[in-house]
Amino acid sequence: MPDPIEFENLVAIVTGGAQGIGAAIADRLAAGGATVAVLDLNQSDSRHLWVRADLGDDDSVGAAVAEVVERLGRLDIIVNNAAISSIGTVVDNSDEDWARVLSVNVTGIARTSRAAMPHLLESPSAAIVNLGSIAATAGLPQRALYSAAKGAVLGLTRAMAADHLSQGIRVNCVNPGTADTPWVARLMDQAGDPIAERAALEARQPHGRLVRPEEIADAVAYLASPRSGSTTGTSLAVDGGMQELRLRPR
Repeated sequence: MPDPIEFENLVAIVTGGAQGIGAAIADRLAAGGATVAVLDLNQSDSRHLWVRADLGDDDSVGAAVAEVVERLGRLDIIVNNAAISSIGTVVDNSDEDWARVLSVNVTGIARTSRAAMPHLLESPSAAIVNLGSIAATAGLPQRALYSAAKGAVLGLTRAMAADHLSQGIRVNCVNPGTADTPWVARLMDQAGDPIAERAALEARQPHGRLVRPEEIADAVAYLASPRSGSTTGTSLAVDGGMQELRLRPR
């Protein structure tokens, strides 16, 4: 069970926290004692503060972060979770697709972190956790644009960690495998045989199942915790072994 005072008196923002992995992260931080604000285009039906934000628009992000600080009084943790998907090879996606996905999945992290930076500098427990993907560390079919974006997130995480360590801000990344979320469910529904598609995705991960959002949330909580003061610039795989293991076929 989470320690109910681990994040006591700390305020966290979770982007894309209205559902799926983001909602699990928001709940996990709150269970540890944090006050959580969810930045999302869609309204959250949870007990957390919801502030509407378009991660593709700098003014929207800046206003949302300012509202959180005004209403909650401080800001200590940023979880950059929001992302949009893309399917296809490098031949399939247009320039408009590239601009849209990179704007949310990569530049959206920069926008949120930039807006939060003055407040994080005042925190004794400042932490940023970015959500990457197994797509950043393994070549997946039909994921050219998405993989490029998540690869950029991994590189950005390390650069941010180097830039802001001396200012007392830790920056880390979690790389999930394929997770059991509404987003993934919609992708499976688009397949010709959704049942076969799910079985294939489960078999692709060495532990033989989809990753649970709560498992990802626990990894984020570890990296965001004040107890992890010596952990920065790292990426934590939560993928059932997909990144590193090469098991013999069953």
